[in-house]
Amino acid sequence: MVNNVEYNFDEQINRKNTNCAKYDGLKRYFGYTDLNPLWVADMDFKTPDFINNAIIDAAKNSLYGYSIDSDEVYESIINWQKNQHQWNINKEDIYMINGVVPAYSACIEAFSEENDEVIVQTPIYPPLFKCVNLNNRKVVVNELKKDENGYYTMDLEDLESKITPKTKILALCSPHNPVGRVWSKEELEKVADICIKHNIIIVSDEIHSDITFKKFTPLASISKEIANQTITLNSAGKTFNIAGLNSAYAISKNVDILNKFKKVAQKREIQSINFFGYIATKAAYENGAIFVKELKKYLLSNMEFTKNYFEKNSIKINFFQPEATYLLWLDFSKYNLSHNEIKNMLLTKSKIALNDGVSFGSNGNKYFRLNVALSQNALEIALNQLSKEF
Repeated sequence: MVNNVEYNFDEQINRKNTNCAKYDGLKRYFGYTDLNPLWVADMDFKTPDFINNAIIDAAKNSLYGYSIDSDEVYESIINWQKNQHQWNINKEDIYMINGVVPAYSACIEAFSEENDEVIVQTPIYPPLFKCVNLNNRKVVVNELKKDENGYYTMDLEDLESKITPKTKILALCSPHNPVGRVWSKEELEKVADICIKHNIIIVSDEIHSDITFKKFTPLASISKEIANQTITLNSAGKTFNIAGLNSAYAISKNVDILNKFKKVAQKREIQSINFFGYIATKAAYENGAIFVKELKKYLLSNMEFTKNYFEKNSIKINFFQPEATYLLWLDFSKYNLSHNEIKNMLLTKSKIALNDGVSFGSNGNKYFRLNVALSQNALEIALNQLSKEF
């Protein structure tokens, strides 16, 4: 078990009755209250003290009026991207928004018209389907390819074959949720070349970019030509467990792209950031480098623990060890059961709440997503529940 003097990832926090979606939303989303929740993509680890203390200090003023961005917030984002990902951006490239998903929806409105097409690479984060459909656009599915080891790659031939004059946007998930791929620079160059050729805007969701276990390349950092075709969405929310503070940002080197996005963002009022969101983002990016290193060590330990547990207990669930995120894309296909039978067993027998793979696309059949961002003791309890039925 990985322990660290400064960050105790073994500590278990009681999140029940705190308006926490992962725990308090079980009845609403699954129909049961007695499930072990390993579904929502946030972590059960305590938000680090350097963020909590900054929030507490701000709260001592006892006023929570309307907030405004500051140069210090932008500077923290600029320095983080430079130091962590070798990406040089400027203040004028950044626009603050209150979440990546609302920004996705705004991008769809900004860069396409009704009945235009948006390409998504399934299996993919489920809210993307809703964002496209509610904007009255058409979802075009470009399925990822999977080899016998569960390793996914982009199907670029299929991608280009599905492009029409009405195709306006590619939704790129980089790193990819749920399959855990960190796309190589070469893969990114190839997909970007196709989009440039057909004048398709790339909306690159890079919210998991800090929780990576191999070299991550921000798409827009590769070349000026690619940057000119891209808007990047990001947040400190996943990395530092502050998603509930609703603070995120969009980045584009293309002034026209950013201005179009700003216009829609302002129309939708998604540029209004939670007061504590600014405080937390700045504290995270100014102080978080060591925390992220220790976090990644612990997450890798939990992934290895899960893999070894499955092997030791002859559990026939497979997963490709992620190159990023704390999410395991579990393959139950070796069991002679239908998807719904597996789902019912998880809920009624194992008493575990996992994300339903079909919600990520039709190629998620017999898959479920498991979150390992919790103490290793709590993870072992969940795996014991799973092993009783599988």
